Amino acid sequence: MPEHAKLTDSLERIPVKIVPNQSDGSLWVARQIAELIRQRQKEKKSVVLGLATGSTPKSLYAELVRLHQEEKLSFKNVITFNLDEYYPMEPTALQSYHRFMHSHLFDHIDIKPANIHIPSGEVSKDSMKEYCRQYEKKIQAAGGIDLQILGMGMNGHIGFNEPGSGIYSKTRLVNLDHSTRLANAYEFSNISQVPRLAITMGIDTILKSKRILLMAWGGPKAPVIKKAVEEDDTEQVPASLLQNHDDVTFVIDEAAAAELTRFKSPWLTGDCEWSPAMMKKAVVNMALTLQKPVLSLTSSDYNENGLGDLLVEKGDAYEVNLQVYYLLRDSITGWPGGKPNAILPGHPERSEPFPKRILLFSPHPDDDIISMGGTFQRLHDQGHDVHVAYQTSGNIAVTDEFVTRYLDFAVGFETIAGINNKRSREILLESHRFLSRKKSNQTDTKTIRSIKGLIRRGEAKATCRFVGIPEANIHFMDLPFYETGTIEKKPLGKKDILATKALLQKIRPQQVYCAGDFADPHGTHIVCFQAVLEALKQLKAEGADWIEDCWLWLYKGAWEEWSIDEIEMAIPMSPDQVLRKRHGIFIHQSQKDMVPFQGTDAREFWQRAEERNAHTAKLYADLGLTHYAAMEAFVRWKY
Repeated sequence: MPEHAKLTDSLERIPVKIVPNQSDGSLWVARQIAELIRQRQKEKKSVVLGLATGSTPKSLYAELVRLHQEEKLSFKNVITFNLDEYYPMEPTALQSYHRFMHSHLFDHIDIKPANIHIPSGEVSKDSMKEYCRQYEKKIQAAGGIDLQILGMGMNGHIGFNEPGSGIYSKTRLVNLDHSTRLANAYEFSNISQVPRLAITMGIDTILKSKRILLMAWGGPKAPVIKKAVEEDDTEQVPASLLQNHDDVTFVIDEAAAAELTRFKSPWLTGDCEWSPAMMKKAVVNMALTLQKPVLSLTSSDYNENGLGDLLVEKGDAYEVNLQVYYLLRDSITGWPGGKPNAILPGHPERSEPFPKRILLFSPHPDDDIISMGGTFQRLHDQGHDVHVAYQTSGNIAVTDEFVTRYLDFAVGFETIAGINNKRSREILLESHRFLSRKKSNQTDTKTIRSIKGLIRRGEAKATCRFVGIPEANIHFMDLPFYETGTIEKKPLGKKDILATKALLQKIRPQQVYCAGDFADPHGTHIVCFQAVLEALKQLKAEGADWIEDCWLWLYKGAWEEWSIDEIEMAIPMSPDQVLRKRHGIFIHQSQKDMVPFQGTDAREFWQRAEERNAHTAKLYADLGLTHYAAMEAFVRWKY
């Protein structure tokens, strides 16, 4: 965070600690917990923790497990109370918070089983009110919660206290908001399987905690963070009610902080350092707000929108307009690999060397074509040596019904071809029987996972053939962190990084493309990015002779898009190129029409990408640049 930003939090009603990323934030919170536990151990006292579930605290729990296993942090004096649980829900179900907590934390530390308290999803409705009263009494009997860990939903819910929850609410059974069920649908095959009810601690229960740390990661949380922190407290944004607590801190990453005034409009909170990036951000946002092209902005526009200081420092409106216009213009190029035999000082990529060795990392077997399909094809057509690395198998995103189609085909093909391989037929029939009897909380067998992975591998190969990539340039990495058979993935491991380093060393690329789509609710994109970034950093530290010439570009598109002021390279697309990209996406038939685990966006991925690409092109046009049919956007990452 820039030094000047540290003095610009005057509009924030809750203390906010901003960290570079989720990993750093989780480490900081883990240290707070560890210090409290050790302090109480010295005092020979117990410590009571309130714990959260969901994707937000996973890396926190991984760090607590590491502290126990490697730094001997004991949890024998710890008593825990979890915030919530789905209802109804068996404790052994894949989506159960009982299972989540044991899998991510309790099974790996020395906490006493009697000290673990998680709301039960099996209590009868007739007994529910009394059960909730007893849960409250247990918290009180333990001395109250010393430190409460919270996440936050997209609608501002904490625990499962949805908008409208009263500040005096206690532990109770609640209806889940539709937006919450959509957000949590990634844990289930589809939204119809997400429970409509849950048991949750109340707002009053949470506010009685002695200290509260709320964690939030990623750009999608940014709008509600601003509401909770900077606007009046209201029951319509439950997290904003934390303004009524004396010792609460929001721990958020830079993406989640993006809408805070100190980041979005720092010029409104005090002195501002007018770097080219900050100037571009301010002028672009003003132009879009006023619905004016950049070159049409006037001195009055600047003065009336809090940007008078920019004119004082940088000159009159005409000069500032031109500087920002040129920054936007120079980001547009039809040559993503650099234009050969041309001297273009403002071009986002180098002209030399040409052609380049290019390595495109795709977290799933379709992110390449979805997020940068037009650029992918252009890089190949312009003569670069393009390699594609599919980082995970993507097997959990293939429906059982789609696998059954392939099994039917395989059995039929063997019959038609007169193939009498007894073992092959047994495997096919066993797989068919398993799927026909599979329960909703049952994980796939290794064979079924392999079949699903094979289906996606075939689609990825077909996409590469469609683009023109030779088979020797297709690399299936199957990173170990992904291969759990469930939505829950392992943390990034040494094997993931070593595999990534080995491929980078083999290709020795001058350009690397990687997913920067960290809004992916399943967490696969961020782990895949971390694997690439860590591999590049290690290779740089080891003195790899090609690394200084290797540029890293990040793409988005599947889950979100870069904001217009962030874009450093924009690749325009014609209507024909948009249609060709769509056809490339359609090759992934297993992801067409009925995509499991697709998050809160009901659109298919081709629709998301197409509409985002068109929207980016329109924003450039609104700012006074040429209006293309679509644009794919990239940001360069300095490592």
